[in-house]
Amino acid sequence: MEKIKGLIDAPFTPFYENGEVNYEPIQAYADMLYKNGLKGVFINGSSGEGYMLTDDERKRLAERWMECAPKDFKVIVHVGSCCVKSSKELARHAQEIGAWGIGAMAPPFPKIGRIEELVKYIEEIASGAPELPFYYYHIPAFNGAFLPMTELLAAVDGRVPNFAGIKYTFESIYEYNQCRMYKDGKFDMLHGQDETILPSLAMGGAQGGIGGTTNYNGRELVGIIEDWNAGNIESARERQNFSQEVINVICHYRGNIVGGKRIMKLIGLDLGKNRTPFRNMTDEEEAAMKKELEAINFFERCNKF
Repeated sequence: MEKIKGLIDAPFTPFYENGEVNYEPIQAYADMLYKNGLKGVFINGSSGEGYMLTDDERKRLAERWMECAPKDFKVIVHVGSCCVKSSKELARHAQEIGAWGIGAMAPPFPKIGRIEELVKYIEEIASGAPELPFYYYHIPAFNGAFLPMTELLAAVDGRVPNFAGIKYTFESIYEYNQCRMYKDGKFDMLHGQDETILPSLAMGGAQGGIGGTTNYNGRELVGIIEDWNAGNIESARERQNFSQEVINVICHYRGNIVGGKRIMKLIGLDLGKNRTPFRNMTDEEEAAMKKELEAINFFERCNKF
């Protein structure tokens, strides 16, 4: 299977004031991401509030992103759900509309506590789109699935034909590297933490990743990889440190899904509020966050339209 090179963005889902999905901004959204060096999107995941969307909304969003995607822009559809039948149907739909790939995190309920349970979950979903590469989205902070990923690779190897790799959103660069080296790099290990792109390049040999802060800080994160490849280590280090400063700011405002989504409004693309039960930012918090971002010269370095 083709391995992803470069960064894929995990976009937010736009909503109207009444909480309904707003499909209108997606064309401008896709064009902006492409302009700033992103290679595709991983839609309906955690940044996209996928678990708060109906299956019909998720399908329509996938269709809209396919309509708006620039040439050679990869659309990967997150299809994870607490209902495996829904996941399999979403996978089938993604294949039907021509998506590049699919992915799924472990469900938050019921919690998966054994590798065999996770493999069965992956196997059933992946069978819904046998022609598409399937990525497991490892984000145990969201679902409590703190399982060894090296064991997962061994368990799926030869059992799930379209298993492509892992979107690895966890703190262990050691385990990430062990997975990358499995059978001489058989599987595609997509780095999933924007705060540690540089060390993953240095130790783990990462070539591709999926990020959330790429929505508004993609130029700098793409620049880390470009600098590394060009041997400009000091510049890469400065960009990584700056990117951590941006993450420090959003952590003051309930993280990327809430604070990050509001940054999109500040850079020129209002995607609306978050869906219930997220606690949205107040106008006062937005003003305070803007000041913090100005203090680190974020608006001179952020994504441009």
